[in-house]
Amino acid sequence: MVVFAALAFLLPYVGEIPVIGPQIVTQGVDWPSALFNMSYYVLLALGLNVVVGFAGLLDLGYVGFFAVGAYTVALLTSPDSVLRTEWGWLAAVPVGLAVAMVSGLILGWPTLRLRGDYLAIVTLGFAEIIRIVATSTETLRGDRGFADIPHPPGTLADGKPMFGVADATPYYWLGLAVIILVILAVRNLDRSRVGRSWLAIREDEEAAEIMGVRTIKYKLWAFAIGAFIGGLGGVMFAGEQGFMNSGTFVLQFSILVLAGVVMGGAGNIAGAILGGALISYIPDRLRGIEDPIWHTDLFGFRFAIFGAVIIAIMIFRPQGLIPSRRRAMELKDREKEVAPIE
Repeated sequence: MVVFAALAFLLPYVGEIPVIGPQIVTQGVDWPSALFNMSYYVLLALGLNVVVGFAGLLDLGYVGFFAVGAYTVALLTSPDSVLRTEWGWLAAVPVGLAVAMVSGLILGWPTLRLRGDYLAIVTLGFAEIIRIVATSTETLRGDRGFADIPHPPGTLADGKPMFGVADATPYYWLGLAVIILVILAVRNLDRSRVGRSWLAIREDEEAAEIMGVRTIKYKLWAFAIGAFIGGLGGVMFAGEQGFMNSGTFVLQFSILVLAGVVMGGAGNIAGAILGGALISYIPDRLRGIEDPIWHTDLFGFRFAIFGAVIIAIMIFRPQGLIPSRRRAMELKDREKEVAPIE
């Protein structure tokens, strides 16, 4: 954990490594901004991993919680808001996280009896409701969005703001610190009674209920904690961008984060981190690279490339790149069950 944190802290300087560095850093987007993008994607993957990977609740509307966190900060801080409160970013963060957490409970409560595809459809509807409300209501300003959202507080020794618009490195380090705290919290939850209850619900909800697991309580826990982490990504995004509108929170965003969790290894924290980092890094790395056939930016083919990569992973490594030990054993058992008897 300490080695991981130290290496991640030094990532803004990886471009200075001879030969290897230029192959890693992005060309079409500056490297610190790409690292910050990775940080909030990793946060979203960690939050969705709680809901999908630990509790086994298929959530296709996760971007809704990200939007709730970001819009709450925008409403409380931006001069464009109808509230006219113009709070500082730090004061708005707890409110944004609380609203995101409550929205997770509001979504989780009526869907407690749903499973699998039905749950996925309802959560998908939740994300679409958030998007439509953001697009069509005057309060959330649609495409016009909110400008002048304040950045996180802090000044350097020379009196300049620590979090400005010229360098995204401090935002990345802030995101990295938040990720480490989230990892510690989620890992402790996974090893506690809560984590064991999620595991029981994921494996067989009816059997878990018969054995005395309070399924309603722990499913609501999963939704609330997942929403809290998603909201955390949203408030950081709003603080770094300084501007946001309804075009940010499209459906593909949720699908992309879910793809990252599955690709990395659902149910495993390390897998979620890797998946979240890859879904952000690969498109940013493709920017500015010309394809040799049509001579266009490879960024335009990012979804096709993602699709091919995910299909390949599902064929050759269905448990994900870094699977949880339990998930890998489950898949091995299923292979034995379907193997022909000689």
